[in-house]
Amino acid sequence: MKTPTDTTLILPALARRRFLQQGATLSATAVALLGGCPALAAGSGDGQAAGDVRILNTALAAEQEAIAAYQLGADSGLLSASIRSVALQFQGHHKEHAELLASTVEKLGGQPAAARAHYDFPTAGLKAEADVLRFAAGLERGAVSAYLGAVPLFANRELAKAAASILGDEAMHWAVLRQVLGEVAVPTAFVS
Repeated sequence: MKTPTDTTLILPALARRRFLQQGATLSATAVALLGGCPALAAGSGDGQAAGDVRILNTALAAEQEAIAAYQLGADSGLLSASIRSVALQFQGHHKEHAELLASTVEKLGGQPAAARAHYDFPTAGLKAEADVLRFAAGLERGAVSAYLGAVPLFANRELAKAAASILGDEAMHWAVLRQVLGEVAVPTAFVS
């Protein structure tokens, strides 16, 4: 029987913790790079800006939903201290995304989408830490797919590049959450 001091139990836990810390650092770096991206400050001078504003507002609404979801997870009492810390860090990334998207909508002459007063999350199914992590992973995977679909729709190609940068951050979140759940972090070679 293995005891808690057995290295076959301790080393995998340390490796998971190290991976989680490194994954979170990568996400922060991706967001920092995006924050310096002039594409989000540049407006489109042509009539296609309205289409870009609609796409940006759709992304903004999804980011606001993610912010609320991570708050739900953080407040659930189901997360360990280290996982809660990472959840709040990921929430911070979504807040940064939302701020940049909202300011870009304004610079393009649009009105940023407002956060909803209430989100219909599946709270009845959240009974353990793993449930919260699966829920968050599902939202992150959905965000990856949504940004993947949005990138080619932008008239302003610089906005498309900026959205692709956010997509990368969402993919890192998804991979980290899968890894923490004990799943293969990157399950396929392509995301659809």
